[in-house]
Amino acid sequence: MRPRSRCPLLAVVTAALLSNPAAGQDRKLGTLTFENSGAPEAQDDFVTGVLLLHSFEYADAAEAFRRAQEIDPDFALAFWGEAMTHNHPIWGDYDGEAARAVLARYAGTPATEREALYMAALDPLYREGIEDKTERDRRYMLAMRRLHEAYPGDDEARAFYALSILGLTNGTRDFRNYMRGAAVARPVFERNPEHPGAAHYIIHAFDDPIHAPLGLPAARAYGASTPDAGHAQHMTSHIFVAMGMWDDVVRANINAVRVVDENRAARGITTLNRCGHYPSWQQYGHLMREEWDEAADIMDLCQANQADPDGDDRGYYVMMRARQILDSGAWDQLERWSFDIADAPAVAPSYDFLDAYVALKRGDDVPAREAVAHWERVVDGGDMPQTWWITPDRVRIQMWELEGLMALDEGRSEDAVTLLGRAAELEETLPMEFGPPASLKPPHELLGEVLLELGRYDEAIDAFRGSLELAPRRTPSLRGLEAAARGAGDTSLADDTARTIREIVHASGRETEAGR
Repeated sequence: MRPRSRCPLLAVVTAALLSNPAAGQDRKLGTLTFENSGAPEAQDDFVTGVLLLHSFEYADAAEAFRRAQEIDPDFALAFWGEAMTHNHPIWGDYDGEAARAVLARYAGTPATEREALYMAALDPLYREGIEDKTERDRRYMLAMRRLHEAYPGDDEARAFYALSILGLTNGTRDFRNYMRGAAVARPVFERNPEHPGAAHYIIHAFDDPIHAPLGLPAARAYGASTPDAGHAQHMTSHIFVAMGMWDDVVRANINAVRVVDENRAARGITTLNRCGHYPSWQQYGHLMREEWDEAADIMDLCQANQADPDGDDRGYYVMMRARQILDSGAWDQLERWSFDIADAPAVAPSYDFLDAYVALKRGDDVPAREAVAHWERVVDGGDMPQTWWITPDRVRIQMWELEGLMALDEGRSEDAVTLLGRAAELEETLPMEFGPPASLKPPHELLGEVLLELGRYDEAIDAFRGSLELAPRRTPSLRGLEAAARGAGDTSLADDTARTIREIVHASGRETEAGR
């Protein structure tokens, strides 16, 4: 190891254009300033890695940090950065073994006290012997707070401290923590709106219909300053979905899919996943704009992907399938989008729910009765396999929705309203989710549709408004609200709602700020 005699230098990115040899192109990833003692020749790769790390482009970030290590094997923060790519706080993913292997390759000593604190902060995160992830995350957050307090002018310490706060609940919404995280990140954003971490973490903090307007400036800035990070382009749509800005949702996710495809192509990867996070949000935006053909095209690609062992994603497939049919009302398209999901039992409740729901619409209640009996037994027995979006409570909502529809078909209208009201009440007790509705058929919306059918217009108005509070400008709920308002004789509400629907549905092809 060569002696540590050089003085720390200031690594400053004055433009958002950085070389990315791995992808064979230049990438615009935002801007930041990060003082460090690495070799001047390693700065481009190191800063590229940090920019990508802030945008959760973990694989690309790890490659950039390794390139910096090759140039400067004594560069402590290059090893810190690569180790950081193995902790994905908001996603709840963590690979301590891989991170410890990275740190084991570093045989040097940090050149400055500040860099030593960065390295020391990794100890509670990756140390063996701390089995509880919640406790590990808490200790890491405290270490990042100490680093931030020791160097209050270090925007990177502040940004990663904000992320450590958001990571305390592994993506489960906790308004107190999220507001704390936003308060820590906000000064960085105010000083530098092109900082990818500050903008990104503010978006996560305000990612719900109540707070989303506070995150809109960060979403606009993030989309404009970081066009070459797929996750950054998609992330802006978290705010757009929460505000019902469907033009921007579609545009952001078209951009995200394009960036991912370009990066894959640059690496010689020909398999393009059409069932993932970004395509599913793009599809949902098309559905809200009632662009049925565009949404169906995405669903067809997702269907074809199921036969590709390198491209299938049963979870997103089942969600996309349900939204395509439920939001468009295309009951005759069920067989067009079907697949054997025996290898993915965790998604079976939602797959069975859609099949049963469509069968009821076709006048066949047998699948619904079988689904209700089976899944109630599984949930009550505590044997249900879970994913982040299919939980026992979500399955209960689905079963009560099916039971409510069966009761309606049997002429038991009060039982139907009671069951659907129970589903809506349970929905209100669950953590506020980000993105498209976690309940595939929002229970307030279904309750509104049944009340509308029964001619109980004022109650239907309340139900549709409840749906729109959780999913602003959701078109099926808006259409229900307009119909209920006309039935109730509220011409003003009906006309206002109709105007909103026209703004959404006739927006196709209109230019928006995002993605220009």
